[in-house]
Amino acid sequence: MTLAILAFFGVLSILLFALRGFLDQLPDVFASAGRARDAWRALKQARSEEAPHEGLHSVPTPVHQDEEPPAAA
Repeated sequence: MTLAILAFFGVLSILLFALRGFLDQLPDVFASAGRARDAWRALKQARSEEAPHEGLHSVPTPVHQDEEPPAAA
């Protein structure tokens, strides 16, 4: 009977130790998730600033016909 009690409390102490380790890591996990969310929002914002008119084709820059081409060597 004594051995069963010792085994039970040994397993219980291991489980509590593992739970404590898991709970100690949670703040880092939440901070990391927050940083990932902020990075995703920054990426989406940067993409929306690059292409403010999605769906519209960009207007090509005009080529000046009156300019002479560069001289060949």
